[in-house]
Amino acid sequence: MKTITIEGQLRTEHGKSATRQLRSQELVPGVIYGGAQEINFAAPAKAVRPIVYTPSFQIAEVTVDGKTYRCILKDLQFDKTSDELIHIDLLELVEDKKVIATIPLSFVGTAAGVRAGGRLVTKMKALKVKTYPKYLKEQIEVNVEHMNVGDNIRVEDVKTENYEVINSPRIPVASVVTTRALRQEEAAATPAKKK
Repeated sequence: MKTITIEGQLRTEHGKSATRQLRSQELVPGVIYGGAQEINFAAPAKAVRPIVYTPSFQIAEVTVDGKTYRCILKDLQFDKTSDELIHIDLLELVEDKKVIATIPLSFVGTAAGVRAGGRLVTKMKALKVKTYPKYLKEQIEVNVEHMNVGDNIRVEDVKTENYEVINSPRIPVASVVTTRALRQEEAAATPAKKK
């Protein structure tokens, strides 16, 4: 799994003026939750970009005060006017403690319905799961080869091992729909009825 390294510094001062000063130095304030204690830190905006601006699921190794914490992204806050990142929350991975993570879906294969002229429509990009850190992976593969026109794959149909899926089981993940060209083909194949 892809891991990024972030060099952070311990944050001792809190409050608006302290965070404003950090941001003026192009540092993003953040908190690491989930471990023995909360760690308040600040890291260069450039260092956190790879984990923030990506659709991929990644692990961040954050070094603060000589100690390294393995974390996943928990939450982000952006400035309402400038859209600049103003705060980052990370969740420390503790081996015997389950975490909730959002893992991207990867659709594998070409659906039979697509080969027949239909179109694959993906309705979800990721699943929210609860699992132990050792089972975290970059993506969950969803095989769509068996899907015909009109078929759906729902959350409950996605095969996952060692994951407790939090999303509602009946939500559609992907479907194969009829295209305009396929409808015209079917209409042409059906002889017009006499009045």
